[in-house]
Amino acid sequence: MEQLLYAFLTIVVGVGGAIAYFYGSNLLLDRIFPGNVADVAKGARNIRRANMVRPWLFLGPAFISLSVYLVYPLFSSIAYSFYNRSGTEFVGLANYRWMVFDAEFRESIFNNMLWLIVVPTFATLFGLIIAALTDRIWWGNIAKSLIFMPMAISFVGASVIWKFVYEYRDSGAEQIGILNALVIYFGGEPQIWITLPFWNNFFLMVILVWIQTGFAMVLLSAALRGIPEETIEAAIIDGANPLQIFMKIKVPQIWGTIAVVWTTITILVLKVFDIVLAMTNGQWKTQVLANLMFDWMFRGGGDFGRGAAIAVVIMGMVVPIMIWNIRNARREMEGH
Repeated sequence: MEQLLYAFLTIVVGVGGAIAYFYGSNLLLDRIFPGNVADVAKGARNIRRANMVRPWLFLGPAFISLSVYLVYPLFSSIAYSFYNRSGTEFVGLANYRWMVFDAEFRESIFNNMLWLIVVPTFATLFGLIIAALTDRIWWGNIAKSLIFMPMAISFVGASVIWKFVYEYRDSGAEQIGILNALVIYFGGEPQIWITLPFWNNFFLMVILVWIQTGFAMVLLSAALRGIPEETIEAAIIDGANPLQIFMKIKVPQIWGTIAVVWTTITILVLKVFDIVLAMTNGQWKTQVLANLMFDWMFRGGGDFGRGAAIAVVIMGMVVPIMIWNIRNARREMEGH
């Protein structure tokens, strides 16, 4: 109950503070540059000045927040990556040389590459298929709501749910995990799924695919509905079947949206952390870069130099994809 009260107070204070700031700052601005004055020319000049300042009243808090919580940590991390574990002694590229020869770092890179191949591919593919199928049935909106629902669950919450799916009990005991129950039903032996090297990575990926399919479905469904009916009617007249219409008419026209969805999920995958931490904590060959960074920076005495170097690597992988994604989304909007 206490946590609910704190959450409620946080919402009230946050929303109330935002309303008070915007109302008060605009009221103050109108008093500094009053438009309703006897001198018409002065009033017009004040209105122009107020209109020049007013957008910054809205953008100001965002710029300050981004500077404090994003820009400063960015440059601070880059600087720390050239220092020792306590951040007191400059060590040059020693932390980056360590990464090249560290087995756990190479394991993390390999696992991240697996995540990059599997999760965006299947989340986008399933989202596209579901978007196409649900537009053809009367209860499509209900199905979309159910599929989108996992997006409302935190990554840790989703991990807890899937822990019950993969749950293992000793052989002979009643299996409460859905997957092991199915295996026993079909005559197999129960397994500790999240400890199986290599394959356990895919069991973790299923969680993120389950969450992100709803996101892909919503964007791709909107894109499919935006396709001009004339092109589809022309294909039907030419004798194209539904599969040909989908693959050769619809998909090429929404390729830009598919690329945006793909790259957005890719950026998320590069930063994946919560699922691995909650499910395996990087054990049994499931380590990823973000979890490795957390381990080095906040565990084992804390090595800010190596943790920051891993953070810089993650940033170096994310930024080019993010820039391409923004440019592609901008082109897509200009095209419409």
